[in-house]
Amino acid sequence: MRARVLTGAVVAVLAGLVTAMAVGAGPASAHVTVNPGQATQGGFTKLAFRVPNESDTASTTKLEVTIPTEAPIAFMSVRPVPGWTATVETTKLATPVKTHDGEITEAVSKIIWTAAGADAAIKAGQFQEFEVSAGPLPEVDQIIFKALQTYSDGTIVRWIEPPSTDGQEPEHPAPVLKLAKAQAEAPNAVPAANTTDTTGEDGDSRTGWALGLGIAGLVAGLAGLAVALLGRRAPG
Repeated sequence: MRARVLTGAVVAVLAGLVTAMAVGAGPASAHVTVNPGQATQGGFTKLAFRVPNESDTASTTKLEVTIPTEAPIAFMSVRPVPGWTATVETTKLATPVKTHDGEITEAVSKIIWTAAGADAAIKAGQFQEFEVSAGPLPEVDQIIFKALQTYSDGTIVRWIEPPSTDGQEPEHPAPVLKLAKAQAEAPNAVPAANTTDTTGEDGDSRTGWALGLGIAGLVAGLAGLAVALLGRRAPG
């Protein structure tokens, strides 16, 4: 009996330690991210930069995101966030980007969101998302968006470290958007059959039978009406 009690106590202590470690690791893992984390090369998508507030004593008042121009995104637009102002900076491209609307010689290189007041700032235990529409996405494996998070006490957290090659997460990882190659359409692809379509040989057969039965019923009805009329006119 004593052995069972001791074992239960050990399990309880270990469970408490695991819970404490998980709680302690929570705030450290709450970094700035971009969502979704994957998109398709050449396509357009909506990106949301998710910003959690990690401080217990200060609010987040500004977010600055750098947009790489080595493989630029031709078009970007910002979705308004109530209580925040967005400043968009552009830079001249060394190599213009060809699009359906012509050549693009400038691209967005930085977006800065600033809280208009203390009420709009991201407070402890809260997060905010800042959305943009972007495309066509470049033909690269990933885009690293370096981000700076500014707090009301003047602290600046630099989320700028690229992904580690050894699989370990950096202390201050930058938001990363992974890009997959677009799937090429097969040249001789045959469209899938429509199960609700009634055309074709079988459909024509069913339609013909239905039409024939309808005509036969109409003829039978007219014949019955004629017999009834003749019966009424016949002398009693």
